[in-house]
Amino acid sequence: MPHVTFIDHRGGRRTVEIASGSSLMEGAVGNGVSGILADCGGACSCATCHVMVDPAWVDAIPPRADDEEAMLDFAIDPGPTSRLSCQIRITDALDGLVVTLPASQL
Repeated sequence: MPHVTFIDHRGGRRTVEIASGSSLMEGAVGNGVSGILADCGGACSCATCHVMVDPAWVDAIPPRADDEEAMLDFAIDPGPTSRLSCQIRITDALDGLVVTLPASQL
């Protein structure tokens, strides 16, 4: 299973295994990662699973769809690498992925 590292806004790191085919959000919730609220359950209708993808990994992930782009307007302090974790499907190629969690989701 691919490993993903979540970094909280204070710099704390937590690496978890997430099954290929799952969303990053599902893996975070299933592993009890703090800061991924996922209020809509992965329907891309809230921004409570907002993460910032490490710049080294941005090109490994498909680009944002229009609905994700629109929903990120509701995220607090989105940046150029901001994504909704419910829209990122984990694949074996994402083994080692690193994302940072915003302080606003604690």
